Amino acid sequence: MGLGKLLHQHTEHADAGGVLNRPRAYELFGAIAFLGGRRAAFTRVAAAARPRAGDQVLDVGCGTGYLSRILAPVVTPSGHVTGLDPAPEMIDYATRNAPGNCTYVHGEGQRLPFPDGSFDLVISSLAVHHIPVEARPQALRQMVRVLRPGGRLLIAEFRPPANRLARHVIGALSGPAMRHDPRDLLGTMIPDAGFTVESEGDLPYLLYYVRARRP
Repeated sequence: MGLGKLLHQHTEHADAGGVLNRPRAYELFGAIAFLGGRRAAFTRVAAAARPRAGDQVLDVGCGTGYLSRILAPVVTPSGHVTGLDPAPEMIDYATRNAPGNCTYVHGEGQRLPFPDGSFDLVISSLAVHHIPVEARPQALRQMVRVLRPGGRLLIAEFRPPANRLARHVIGALSGPAMRHDPRDLLGTMIPDAGFTVESEGDLPYLLYYVRARRP
């Protein structure tokens, strides 16, 4: 059995999405998958998002709150990080470990429960591939909606290794949803939702990012 099956409520098809609902197993998977470099990897994701002191940040698909906790000291006590995840178990875990300027909300990326223009920065890391394929464009449109004019977006996704054997091993561990090429996964959804793409590229630890802005 792959670790992907241990993490999900059900066996996940690459396009069907899925919910990760086992926070302790997810934390273990993160430690294994990044070979001890998980904090370095997510610090690079946070840096690519360019958070600022005082920012109101939304972390879509926050999981256990790992990235949120890295962002929290950067935005300082004058800022705030809100994490959103569809799994109540993840929200409970994140809330128990939350710093003072983080809160966590149960919900889905395609139905963000926040008013228009609530945030300066929206981040989603390793989460888009868990949203059902037909709901992904709506999730991006929701991210536009909750950002203030000029607000920033950072999407980070896994990029499979070039080596065929390594791709097979990762796919066996994580399931079909992690076998995608992030460029194929995201396609034109970000500009189609109304964002202006500012940069994109590879990050260490087999990650790929797109940074964009709401006009």
